[in-house]
Formats: sequence, structure tokens, C-alpha cells
Amino acid sequence: MLKKTVLALCLAASGFAQAGVVVIANPAVADLDAATIKKVYLGKAKSLNVEAIDLADGQALKGEFHSKVTGKTEAQLQAYWAKKVFTGKGQPPKTVASSAIVKNTVANTANAIGYIDESEVDGSVKVLLRP
Repeated sequence: MLKKTVLALCLAASGFAQAGVVVIANPAVADLDAATIKKVYLGKAKSLNVEAIDLADGQALKGEFHSKVTGKTEAQLQAYWAKKVFTGKGQPPKTVASSAIVKNTVANTANAIGYIDESEVDGSVKVLLRP
């Protein structure tokens, strides 16, 4: 137990520990629940005027978000979207290279949602969900 506590303190002190993923929105976006956010990221909420911003493949935060919110791994997401695109039933969310770009895009797009590490949240966006 002591070793785990020391390790956790060392990681926190060194800045390597993440606070955890949060779903953020432009302040103009109405509050959305977890089920609706999942639908938005899976292209199943077409009646909502909400644009989802996703991180590029291979980023740990993307894996954490999708595991907790959509219940899919990266491989499952790739297969899911390949089928949707092939059958003409949808397009995946816009992807960007970093959480800083996610935050900036969400802050400057009236109908956008995205996800970032909780430590990056500031007054330019609002938190919708802490999965």
C-alpha cells in the first residue's frame, strides 16, 4: 500500500499524472447527458445540431474517452465507422491532433463538444460530463 501511495505522489508531483477525461462543450451548447453524448459520437443523434470533435487515433485520452463513454476500443471504432461510411450511413466525427486543438475548436464553435484532460479545463469551455 505504501509503495502505491509513494508512486502516486511521485507521478502527481512530476506532472505525468492526468486528472481524467472530461467532456466539454462550447458554453452555448445545452447540457447533454452521457447517453446523448454517446449517440453524438456514434453518429446516432442526427436530429441534434451538435458537432463532435475527436482526437486522432493512438492517443491515450481517446482510448480512455471511448472506453468510458461509447464502450468501444479504437479497433472497434475503426470498424464501426468503416461500415457506416461504406454503407453511406454516416461520417465519423472531425478529428484533431491534440487536446489543445480540441479545446480551442470547442471554445470557438457554437455547437461543438469534445473531450480533454480535466486539468486543461478553463473558462472558455464548460464541462458536460466527468465519465
